[in-house]
Amino acid sequence: MSASTRRHEILERLVADGYVEAKALSRDLGVDASTIRRDLDALVRGGKAERTHGGARPVDGTHSEIPYAVKENVRRAEKAAIAHEAAGLVRDGDSVILDSGSTTYQVATSLRHRSGLTVITNDLRIGKYLATLPDVRLLVAGGELLGSVFTLVGERTVEFLTDYSVDWTFLGADAIDPDAGITNSNTLEIPVKRAMIAAAARTAVLADSSKFGQRALARVAALTEVDTIITDSGARTGEEDRYGTRLRCVDADADAP
Repeated sequence: MSASTRRHEILERLVADGYVEAKALSRDLGVDASTIRRDLDALVRGGKAERTHGGARPVDGTHSEIPYAVKENVRRAEKAAIAHEAAGLVRDGDSVILDSGSTTYQVATSLRHRSGLTVITNDLRIGKYLATLPDVRLLVAGGELLGSVFTLVGERTVEFLTDYSVDWTFLGADAIDPDAGITNSNTLEIPVKRAMIAAAARTAVLADSSKFGQRALARVAALTEVDTIITDSGARTGEEDRYGTRLRCVDADADAP
């Protein structure tokens, strides 16, 4: 992998996750720590990142400069497999909350063959897609727009969600850790995610394996507050003991539609 390709991958992770850890980058990208330090320093010089202890975070404006299309192409096969598994939990006639994000967008597309669904979302891209499906009753939460990720947040979003009870919530996550639980880097999304959990009879967290063993800024929920965690097979080895029977691992090459 060339330096430019590697730095593009690091930047994609910054946008998707709000934080990158140097140790994890070294492991995932197959290079030594000094190479990652040079990559991060180059992104800092280019105004794309700020160094933190052990890693880096995006600078102000980075999210708005990189389109959503970049985020949705990160680990696309893994996200498609996770979404396919999640959609398999939904039955015709169910009511569903879809959290914002590229993986939950994939869930929306995987639900296109279901009939009689009611779907609530705070993601404008998901709402736009579902509006094209004739057999879906769509409810879009109000609130303030986080334009870079097409997400509605705020008190009005939370108030909207408290009026509903659904069969399933499918929740995105920036990081998952057996002790810290489910965490998120953007604190504005935390009350919304908690309201989504509270509104559902069952909650499934959808996250690719790169987010496991990580901790983001703010806590969303303990692992015991959700019913299922769906990820790709990269998290399979040894993770069952740490996350319990709620963990489902799917193979990207086998389960994607």
